[in-house]
Amino acid sequence: MSPHHALEHTGDTGDTGDTGAERTGKGSGHGGPARRQFLGLCAGAGLGAAAVACDHTSANRPSPAADSRRPEADRDRPGTRDWRIGSLGPPDAVAGYTDRISVTPGQECGLHVSTTASSFRVSAFRVGWYGGSHARLVWRSGPVRGRVQPAARTLSATRTVRADWPRTLAFGTEGWPEGAYLLRLDADHGRQRYVPLIVRSTQGAGRTVLLHAPATWQAYNRWGGSSLYSGASGAYATRSLAVTFDRPYDANGAEKFLVYEWAAVVLAERLGIPLAYTTGTDLHHDPGVLRGATAVVCLGHDEYWTPEQRRHVAEARDAGTNVAFLGANTCFRRIRLEGGGAGAGRTVVCYKSSYRDDPCYPSRPALVTTDFRQAPGAEPESSLTGVMYEGYPVDAPYVVHAADHWLYGGTGARPGESFDHLVGVEYDRVTPGSLVPEPLEITAHSPLVCAGSRSHSDSAYYTVPSGAGVFATGTMRWVEALMAGTPEGGRDHGMDARTRAFVTRTTENLLRAFAEGPAARHRPAPRPNTRQVYGTPG
Repeated sequence: MSPHHALEHTGDTGDTGDTGAERTGKGSGHGGPARRQFLGLCAGAGLGAAAVACDHTSANRPSPAADSRRPEADRDRPGTRDWRIGSLGPPDAVAGYTDRISVTPGQECGLHVSTTASSFRVSAFRVGWYGGSHARLVWRSGPVRGRVQPAARTLSATRTVRADWPRTLAFGTEGWPEGAYLLRLDADHGRQRYVPLIVRSTQGAGRTVLLHAPATWQAYNRWGGSSLYSGASGAYATRSLAVTFDRPYDANGAEKFLVYEWAAVVLAERLGIPLAYTTGTDLHHDPGVLRGATAVVCLGHDEYWTPEQRRHVAEARDAGTNVAFLGANTCFRRIRLEGGGAGAGRTVVCYKSSYRDDPCYPSRPALVTTDFRQAPGAEPESSLTGVMYEGYPVDAPYVVHAADHWLYGGTGARPGESFDHLVGVEYDRVTPGSLVPEPLEITAHSPLVCAGSRSHSDSAYYTVPSGAGVFATGTMRWVEALMAGTPEGGRDHGMDARTRAFVTRTTENLLRAFAEGPAARHRPAPRPNTRQVYGTPG
């Protein structure tokens, strides 16, 4: 049975508020010189040094730990609950972007900010458990003079929207532990926005690497009127063919991170396993963080990958690094990273169904930016993930098939037990006859109806000769379920505390097992069952 629900459409995804969500899978530091430098930059932004002296609370000083960069050095420090946004206001009230997608600890980063307020401040919050506070204030700026920046411009050839604002201020990250950060812009008129920033790890040996997905964040970003899904007119035909990091994110500034990644970061930090952090765009350039890593975890919506990123993850798997896919529709779009604006690699190119207009067509088929499963360089995602994206939109119960699988230990789940609304809004399945690693076991097999047709969503687990285990949830709502039924749940789609407990325990089992090293060496082997489940050759 081949995939038959993946659609081209211009509808709302339901989970994220995205519109124009076309799918095309048919068939298929802080003292001395560093401080003087920062004051000078603030003054350059329009305020005198005396007016902008940064707060020198304990949050501004490096940790006394032997290696303050490691996440483990930060986990027992006090957190704060005052990291959330209280008032967004209109989109032009305050917004900004960084001139680096990620930094290593100690690197300088620039912020480009536009605001209707006379001044604003920046607060850097590191996401984690922190005793249930979920974040810690690591740094806060002094007041910075605000200004309304020029309007965005559009590059006609690719309909790319760029802000191209001058740098407003710079800050150092000396003493900042590796991790996922939310920079909150606090304007003096009370409006706020986030700017996400990853302080990435350069070494991941012996650690679980959390892989963030800024290329996917940017693909859906409608700031300035255009994304890879729709243009200023709202139509798919006028969409951008390339998008850039030289602009703010829409909505609260970090919506995709907060919906699809934040809860998994909090859980991983709470477990106390050794962690490392990176992004798909960094992995594209340098796979070094994966060398010797126990696991790499792809978070809840990681759709847009370069061929280089995919190759590096596959090579890590084949060297013994476990891989977890905590979402659906992963590694579906093939992209290129190109230069422009503030620097190299800040443009995400994806022509999708217009791939014949891609300058790489037909001379460089492996780089043509269409779906990985599509010609001219077809390489279905299932050879990595074990499952294939099939459809949208769907809302269905998650049905446990192999209740005795080690992943579900301690959940109390029985064969056939279901968890309402956990499958959605996009889903993956094992597709008999597709390119899939073996041995592979379907652990959950969830009936559903999508676009009027009956099908299934599958969770699947396989191993490879290196001993690495690979697990895919087959549903995009997995990470959202980690906060279902709580005040942090947001749009939890009706998932309840029972579903939260099941998903949380399963994810804990997964992360703890994968943190021990190649899963095939210390957990039961997969029991191939595709033929049994689907009644056809696997």
